[in-house]
Amino acid sequence: MSIRQDTIWERFLSPVVRLLIDEQSLRRYAESVDWEKESANFRRDDVTIPSYYTSQNFHGIEGGYLNSDAAVSYDPITQYVVPPNETWVRQALIDAIRVQPRRILDLGCGTGSTTLMLKQAFPQAEVIGLDLSPYMLVRAEHKAQSANLDITWRHGNAEKTVFKDASFDLVTASLLFHETPPTVAQAILHESFRLLVEGGQVLILDGNQKTLRQLEWLNDVFEEPYIRDYAAGSVDASMNAAGFAAVQTQDVWWINQVTNGVKPILRENTIKRSVGQYAPTTDTTIDNNDLEDFGSPAFGTKA
Repeated sequence: MSIRQDTIWERFLSPVVRLLIDEQSLRRYAESVDWEKESANFRRDDVTIPSYYTSQNFHGIEGGYLNSDAAVSYDPITQYVVPPNETWVRQALIDAIRVQPRRILDLGCGTGSTTLMLKQAFPQAEVIGLDLSPYMLVRAEHKAQSANLDITWRHGNAEKTVFKDASFDLVTASLLFHETPPTVAQAILHESFRLLVEGGQVLILDGNQKTLRQLEWLNDVFEEPYIRDYAAGSVDASMNAAGFAAVQTQDVWWINQVTNGVKPILRENTIKRSVGQYAPTTDTTIDNNDLEDFGSPAFGTKA
């Protein structure tokens, strides 16, 4: 395991955020869950955890995401450090959807914040959230139950899923690519291409690569072992290399970006491009601050 880095989050931001969090409520929630028992409901023996995922700390969490502390602490971190509003940023991905999906796969879903919004936007669709950490899936399921949303959570590797070819209309990934090596991100895009029907859409929401290159200090906010590789790359180029068409990226509040791609229709490509600066179309649809009955979809921090 790598040695923890001295980050901007640890030095300056974390003490401030702790003042805003009801840590007693968070501790009660964490202690109320039998994490090993509930995570066993999701854990699949045929899933191989890659070394890049287990050998690094993420967000300053010892052991990365393969523990219950990560499941409890992830949401409040993103809630307070995804400006100007976490849900507005995630809503940018929802607003970029141009298909009418019947089946949706959210890769690297984590605690399910975007997955829940996808189900809210398309209540008739089958929505599946996939993640390498069964502990994150436990938290995601609690959030789905609280929101009364029927979502399937699947333990698995986004690089090589077990789903059939052309079995989804929409594949998404939020805040995933900056946490993967470039070769892994490329493999995920190739897998997304395989999974999509012709005319299906892929959407990648993540940090703005141009901004990360211009403001070097942003790369040091958290302990993110692969973020500089991500910043130096191009999601557009990676999507093109995977075979997607109509590829383009739009800025989301300058700090983030949404990249769109379409699996070409072999007989005729009828996909139209949509360009421009992102502006939110809806208000916050998920309350990240409602801690009553542990109902917040962005809930929990490590005491």
